[in-house]
Amino acid sequence: MKTRSPYLNYIADYMLTRQYSLRTINAYLGWIAKFIHFHNKRHPSSMGDAEVKAFLDHIVLKRNMSPRTQSAALNALAFLYKHIVKNELSLNLNFARSNRQPKLPVVMTPDEVKQLMSHLSKRYYLITGLIYGSGLRVMEAVQLRVKDIDFDYKGYYASYLAPFICNAPIAKWRRYSHRSSTIGPF
Repeated sequence: MKTRSPYLNYIADYMLTRQYSLRTINAYLGWIAKFIHFHNKRHPSSMGDAEVKAFLDHIVLKRNMSPRTQSAALNALAFLYKHIVKNELSLNLNFARSNRQPKLPVVMTPDEVKQLMSHLSKRYYLITGLIYGSGLRVMEAVQLRVKDIDFDYKGYYASYLAPFICNAPIAKWRRYSHRSSTIGPF
């Protein structure tokens, strides 16, 4: 996570001490670095709303970025100016909004899923079955532990989320039940 820039290292340390996720830190540092390089390595404290507007216009008009990408860049710069520079951005930045149409997701038919699952080795079948059958995200499935799975009830506990939601004992953690085909054969 360390960079060659002491300023970016300071931002990373600031975010780590406030328990931001590593992915958020890396994403924000990337956008802040791109912003600084776009303005010929000027320090953010010497820039303001006009430079932020120019950068956001550039990533939409010249780089054809999606609305979510533009939103991620805006959030990173808003964080920079609010928490690091201590000079909040104006609420009415008039930058060009991305009008790129979102891509529709490609959805597999049940037959295609069966065909895909039949070609997987046992090593990948389990995690793929959990992701597909239980609706877990990839990082949730990777972080899932054996103690989170209730083999009798054929479900799983969201215990990896519980410390962040409440300080409840394990018996009160939310239980998610799913089809026995997801967890049953294992």
